[in-house]
Parts: sequence; structure tokens; C-alpha cells
Amino acid sequence: MTQATTGVPRAPLSLATVFAFAGTSLPLAAVGIAMAVYLPRHYASHMGVELAVVGAAFSAIRLIDIPVDVLLGWAMDKTRTRWGRYRVWTLIGAPFLMLGVLCLFNPVAGAGISYLIGWLLVLYLGTSILGLSHSAWAASLAPAYNDRARIFGIMTAVGVLGSATVLSIPIISEARHLPDANNIPMMGAFVLALTPVAIFMIVWRTPERIAPEIAGHQFKLSDYVSLISRPNMVRILLADLCLSLGPGWMSALYLFFFTDSRGYTSGQASILLGVYILAGFAGAPLIGRLATKISKHRAVMVATTGYSLILISLMAIPKGSMAWGIGPMFMAGFLAAGFGVLTRAMTADIADEVRLDQGRERSGLLYALTGTTGKVAGALSIGMTFFVLDKVGYIAKDGVVNSPEVIRSLELVYLLGPIFFVMAGGACFIGYSLSAERHGEIRRQLDERDALYDEAPIIESVTADGVHIAVQEDEDGPPRVH
Repeated sequence: MTQATTGVPRAPLSLATVFAFAGTSLPLAAVGIAMAVYLPRHYASHMGVELAVVGAAFSAIRLIDIPVDVLLGWAMDKTRTRWGRYRVWTLIGAPFLMLGVLCLFNPVAGAGISYLIGWLLVLYLGTSILGLSHSAWAASLAPAYNDRARIFGIMTAVGVLGSATVLSIPIISEARHLPDANNIPMMGAFVLALTPVAIFMIVWRTPERIAPEIAGHQFKLSDYVSLISRPNMVRILLADLCLSLGPGWMSALYLFFFTDSRGYTSGQASILLGVYILAGFAGAPLIGRLATKISKHRAVMVATTGYSLILISLMAIPKGSMAWGIGPMFMAGFLAAGFGVLTRAMTADIADEVRLDQGRERSGLLYALTGTTGKVAGALSIGMTFFVLDKVGYIAKDGVVNSPEVIRSLELVYLLGPIFFVMAGGACFIGYSLSAERHGEIRRQLDERDALYDEAPIIESVTADGVHIAVQEDEDGPPRVH
């Protein structure tokens, strides 16, 4: 059924619709965990590319991708079609993601730095388009302060399933005595099978609302500057950088630390990482729920403090002990799940504030800015950690035994950086001012103003009968299709 908005607050989406929408998180999370933990090591250990060179390649592509994100966000905000705004971009991004996965996760013999960089560009373009459109679409689906914490929490929880499946592949391979080199192609096959299904579900089942904009308003360069100079947005950008850099730093070194320092096999380390990821299935919605009680920014501060304390305990885990390792990894994953959930939900709140002030929808651009911080963090985490390990003499190739002094350096690099950055990320929200009460007032003014302009279309879904589009009827004229 198709309906048009009337400026009256809308009822929350059904749980079935939210889960259909959140399905895109499955392939995105699966690709994310594979690229953060397994793919760099695969090219360094099994393809023979130097450790520092692999780190430099991932860092360079992340930095190149930053201006692309900003351009994509701007283009999404300008897009208005009869099929919607973010639905169209979702369909554009999926083929890039699938092509990048196909080639990058199945490297040809002798693939080197040029091959790696070229297909990383394609894959990152696909993940950028899908990630940006998904986050911005979620902001338009959930206009209420608490409803946003709910929908972003479910998105993160659903993404955990994709990550957990990827993590199960090395565990199954080890149990079947298959070589580690087979893991990356199997991860790629999983993503290639999952992506079309997830994209079909979001395009078919999810409504899309295009917010009305003030007629005649020209968006100027100064308006862009004002976006990143808002005090609350500055806090979110800095926090997102730190909260991406801390876990990203750990991801880059995870297998090295848990195999060489803590004495686990690759399969056992993957099981512990699976515990960490699966804990987010409970952590994301529960921390989102905590945010509805104490506010989003305070919930972030609680999560970051607890996370840092848990990291300190990792060195106390007896070597090779699964029983002692599960507890700390579960708690760390539980708390880390709230980082992205809450910063993305707060970005949506700021997008409402911007639309009230400037009269234009800028969700795409704002999520591009927060996406930029994640890519800077990704570039720094892989590039810096691999560079430092290379300088202290750590050798990543199969069969090499590193000295105790080198292992101690690995331990320091693994723990100190994340603890510092995660605590700094939480501290960014001291003095944050966009509370639930303030956002409620912003939404009230937006709803009242929206009622004065042409009602915004809601494109409900794509069905066998085609695309349903909202129709507004005027008293003195024929219906107008938006």
C-alpha cells in the first residue's frame, strides 16, 4: 500500500521490514571482517607480497577512497527518481562489490601489488556505495530519536551473522585439515552468493521516503563548511575516527597476536574472534536500548570505558586456553558493537538538525563524512601496524618463528594503541548537546514545516506490479505524481 506523509510522526516500521532492510548488512559485514583480518594476511603469507607493501596498498586505497565518499554522498543527496534515492544507489553498488570480491578473493597466480591495488579500488567503491546508501536510507526510515537506536542496533546485529559465517570458514577448514590458503576463496564465494539475495530483499521490501526540501534554497560551499564545523559533528567525527581506529588496529594484528603471542592455532583464534563478533548480536540492540535510557552519547562513554578495561585483561589469558579466552572476548565484542550503532544514530540526529537549519537533506553527505573517518582509520591501522611490525623485525611468512623480543613488541603494539584510541573516542562526547529532548523539538518543527510543503513521496516497495509511487491530490486540480 502506498501512502504520503502528512507531517505527522510515523509509526515505527514492522520488525519484518526492519530485518529485510538490515539484510544488506550481511554482505557488508562479511566483506569487512574478511578484509580487516584475513585478506591482508593472505596476500602477505600465501601470495608472497611483502608485509609493509601489503599495508601500504591497503592504506593508499583507503586514502584514495576518501574524496570518492564525499562525492558519492553529494550525489546521493541530489538524486531524485521515481524509484527512490537510495534504492537506485543500492542497485548501482552491488555489481561493483561482487566484481571486486570475485577477483580479489580469487587472485591469479603471481598476483602482486598492482593486482591488489586495482581490485581493492573496485571493491572499496562497491562497499562505499552500499554502505553510504544503507546508512542514509536507515536515517530516513527512522526519524525518531529512540527509533534510530533500534534500527541501527538491528542492522549491526544482522551484520554479525555475516561476520560470524566468515569466521566459521577457517574453523571448518582446520577441522577438515584443509590449507589456510583455501579460506579466502571460500569467503568470497559466500559473499557472492549472499549479496544478490540481500539486495533483492531491501529493494523489494523496504519503503523509501524522500524528505521535502525548501524551494529555491541553493546549497553553497559555505554550507558544506558549516556541516563539519558544527560542534556536535566535530565530536562525532573525532569519536568515529578513534572508535574505528582502535578496533581496526586490533583487527589488523589479531591473527598475529593470538597465534604468536597467545599460542592459539588459526582455527582457535577464529573461534575466539567468532565469540567477539557474535557477542555483538546481543550487544548492539542492548546498548541501543541503554541509549534510550541514558542517551546515546552517555552509552558510548560507558561502552568505551568497559572495552578498554577488558583489553587490559587479555595478557592474563593463559596461552592456548579457550576456556579463559571466551569470557574477555565476549565482553569486548559486546561493548564494541555499540560504537558504530550509536555514532551512526547520532549522525542521523544531526542530519535532522541540518535539514531544519538549511532546508536540505544532507544525510548522504554526513554519512560520507563519518565514512571518511572510518577509511582514514582503516588506512592508519593497517599501514601503521604493518609498518611498525616490519621495522621491529616481525616476519609474517608461513613457517617463520619470531624471537621473544619481537613477540613482546607485537604485544605492545596490539594493546596500547587500541586502549588509547577507544578511551579518546569516548572522551569526545563530554559536553555533547544534542539530547533526546533537543532532538524531539527538532523533529516537531520539521514535522510542522513538512506539512506546509508538498507532501513527500513514499516509495513503498518494488513488486511484481512495478513501483508504487505516492500520489497527492489537490482540491482544484488533477492528482500529481511525485
